[in-house]
Amino acid sequence: MKPAGVVRKVDQLGRIVLPKSLRKRYQMNEGDPVEILVQGDHIILERYRPRCVFCGSMEQVTDFKERYLCSECMGQMQHLRR
Repeated sequence: MKPAGVVRKVDQLGRIVLPKSLRKRYQMNEGDPVEILVQGDHIILERYRPRCVFCGSMEQVTDFKERYLCSECMGQMQHLRR
């Protein structure tokens, strides 16, 4: 991980503001979902990308009944119905 050289304080509601330069650099816009990950004693923020509920893939993911499925798992499910 590379430090960004920016220090922000957490407000009373637990919020921080990401600097505009970082939001622009990582193409983060108002209303975009952000995933919060924990790795050891580090808190990592990254743009949310849906993952397949079965295999965890982020490739060719489709929303199906409020769940995300990749095309490979969807194909395997269709194969099971036959």
